[in-house]
Amino acid sequence: MRVALINPKFRLPIDTRTSPHLALAYLGAVSERRGDEVRVYDADVEEQPLTDFLREFRPHLVGITTNTPQVKQAWRTAAVIKQELDIPVVLGGPHVSVVSEELDFESLRQPPVDLVVRGEGEGPWIEISEIVDSYLRDQPEFTVTGLMSPAQDLFRELKSISYKTSDGQLHRNVDGPVIADLDSLPWPAYHLFKMDRYTNLQPATDAIPGERSFSIMTSRGCPYRCTFCSQSIMPIKWRARSPENVIAEWRHLVEDLGALEIGVLDDSANIRRNRLIQLSDDLIANKLNHVPWIFVNGIRANLADLELLTKLKQAGLKRTAFGVETGDEEMIVKIDKHVDHDTIRQAFKNAKAAGIETIGFFIIGLPGDTRETMQKTIRFAIELDPMIANFSMMTPYPGTIVYEQVKRNGRFLVTDWEDYVFFDQKARYEMGDLTAGLMEEMYRNAYRQFYWRPKYVLRAMGRKDFWLKFGRNARLAWRTVMPRKEKTELRRAMEESVQ
Repeated sequence: MRVALINPKFRLPIDTRTSPHLALAYLGAVSERRGDEVRVYDADVEEQPLTDFLREFRPHLVGITTNTPQVKQAWRTAAVIKQELDIPVVLGGPHVSVVSEELDFESLRQPPVDLVVRGEGEGPWIEISEIVDSYLRDQPEFTVTGLMSPAQDLFRELKSISYKTSDGQLHRNVDGPVIADLDSLPWPAYHLFKMDRYTNLQPATDAIPGERSFSIMTSRGCPYRCTFCSQSIMPIKWRARSPENVIAEWRHLVEDLGALEIGVLDDSANIRRNRLIQLSDDLIANKLNHVPWIFVNGIRANLADLELLTKLKQAGLKRTAFGVETGDEEMIVKIDKHVDHDTIRQAFKNAKAAGIETIGFFIIGLPGDTRETMQKTIRFAIELDPMIANFSMMTPYPGTIVYEQVKRNGRFLVTDWEDYVFFDQKARYEMGDLTAGLMEEMYRNAYRQFYWRPKYVLRAMGRKDFWLKFGRNARLAWRTVMPRKEKTELRRAMEESVQ
């Protein structure tokens, strides 16, 4: 069976990283293991129009991944597919997994969408593939209407999916278990991607060819439930691959694919300290620690002692992030972060003592923030002095606790899912005295106060990669601190990009 996996175009108003979609890489791998012929169409890097791709490959089944600002583009993509081929279209990703807001049904109400996979996708995707493949073999003339017939109801037993029968009825099946044994998954199928068209993991700081930059996930899930985090809609159960399984893939990335950097994309990589110690020892013993690697999404500050970080540095860790979020002591309790500022200070000190570069994630405009608390966040960022301070304006994603708080007590300023696009310098909500104007002002102040310090500028100018990336970083800095009217042009460009 021919299977197509699609990442719809996800335009951002700034020049940021473009990486192979890890979820699609896993889906491609499990499909190939099933025996399917698989093609990935990543609209962020493709030059071939989608219609030409469909006419050339003629898939029997299509899976489309989507996050919140991308979902309407996914619907447009599905519509183009249905204009060309009578095949089932499946949507997956974090947005359509939010059943509390019936966002699975929202997508199913779009005429070209047939099924939705909620949460982890590999298991349901293979079960859907098996049903479609079996139906193709049994039917002399295939139609989606026949496949989705309520009389047969072929998908009624599949867990973690929502679907639409051909009479227009919407169905939501119960959630299934998460994948307990992550070692059972094949490695991501990077050969399905046009690797030379991607950037490296952190193009604002590092000058590495994109085709030599790879990601790896060593664990899944997060036991924490911070009020602002969109990961809170995904599985809470934390599961880890064995060090042996991770090392085998790591060796494949380094020796077979020629990786010059590796990004660990775990949400909570250091939940088990001893596991990371073992993984570090194995990287050293297998002589894989010469390739630098990064904790892209960061690690927990309360689980980052000096001994662990020193070992990670010896194993090749170049850079890690920490989620700081706020510089106000009361706010950090309100967002259920479960870490205090002294612990965060110590984590940064430990990282610097171990020789590891640091990134700090900070949020401007949390519910309850004031000018004073946001200024505390800026001052705390300056005190911690990471190599990179990533300030973001609070975005109340559906499914999060903050989203519910805004629904009850505030006012959404977004009227369209595409208004959730990152980095456009626009506030997404107002609540009480926390106005859009105040948030946007403090957001720009944060970048100016942190990055325009003489100390920071001189340190950045001492980095070779700063000069190699000077033009790009100058554009990024200007667009970050200067307001732009972007959204209308951005949406028009996205609509025109689907062909």
